[in-house]
Amino acid sequence: MPSESKTGLRWSNWNLLLIVPLLMLITPWFNMDEPRVFGLPFFYWYQFVFVPLGVLAVGLVYIKTKDEPVVTGKPDKLGVDDLDEGAN
Repeated sequence: MPSESKTGLRWSNWNLLLIVPLLMLITPWFNMDEPRVFGLPFFYWYQFVFVPLGVLAVGLVYIKTKDEPVVTGKPDKLGVDDLDEGAN
């Protein structure tokens, strides 16, 4: 169950999947020439593989968390008309 805060931010365990695209940024893990796939060094095809993995991770997090309610704290006491009063 997601935790709700007064700031409008929300937490879900699905958000941990957003770490997957960030793993591509750890250069020492893939800074090598071998193994080659279709003549491409590991350095390049590793990055090509991470593009669809990153898209899938972000898409899955979006689908799983888009319907969760957001609690923003106290309701706003000013309406649109109240904000226009200062313009006169």
